[in-house]
Amino acid sequence: MPRSRRSRKNQDKPQWGKNNPQTKAKNKKMMLIIGAIAVAAVAIAAFFVLVPNGLLSGVSSSPSPSATPAASPAPVYLPAGVTPLTSPAGEYSSSGVIILFQTSMGNITIQMRDDKPITTANFVSLTQHGLYDDTIFHRVMAGFMIQGGQLSSSASNIHDEIGNDNVNYNGTIAMANTGAANSATSQFFINVANNGNNEIDQQGTKFDTKYTVFGQVIGGMDIVMKISQVSVTTNAMGEKSQPTQTITLQHAYIVTH
Repeated sequence: MPRSRRSRKNQDKPQWGKNNPQTKAKNKKMMLIIGAIAVAAVAIAAFFVLVPNGLLSGVSSSPSPSATPAASPAPVYLPAGVTPLTSPAGEYSSSGVIILFQTSMGNITIQMRDDKPITTANFVSLTQHGLYDDTIFHRVMAGFMIQGGQLSSSASNIHDEIGNDNVNYNGTIAMANTGAANSATSQFFINVANNGNNEIDQQGTKFDTKYTVFGQVIGGMDIVMKISQVSVTTNAMGEKSQPTQTITLQHAYIVTH
């Protein structure tokens, strides 16, 4: 049966359906463009996720800054009623370094001597690095002294600074040592009596010629005395000086004054 003119006319028109070659080419091109954009988007997203976490090999990065800067440690101020020493001149001054011991039995405030720069600098450095925190007073003798500063890590030896006015009187702090010259490291003792040259150590040496006195207790001497009077037992060296209770130097701080 012959087809109508309308049918032939429609047959002569280009077909824009899905099977048309031009449509296929355009669709393929469009899909390639969309695919390329998607791949680029994924790559950019991956870059921003991986770089801040340091997961890309060979890519160095810094942590993103926080919304608010990290807070500085709160300053520790000179306790109320404690006044810096200003004499003897040349030994102590109002601007001298002051350190606060927070112990399990109370607070002790110590002022460093200005004329013992090596010993004072060593003690301040150990304090600033937190090496005295959570240490114990391991040797205590009533009427004599309390000793602490025994570190779990080694500390460097420092030179003795005996000088002319090196007196281990009640309330002063001095560096312990092995008995040899220039062998002090981190351990210290606080005198609870006027030891000085009236006291002779186990090697038969007078205190003032052997142990560098580098400061004095200016607050909390009652706490020092309280520590010195705790009950003790015999230590591994056969000396009755080991506290039967744990006395902790919880924190040591540089004081702002």
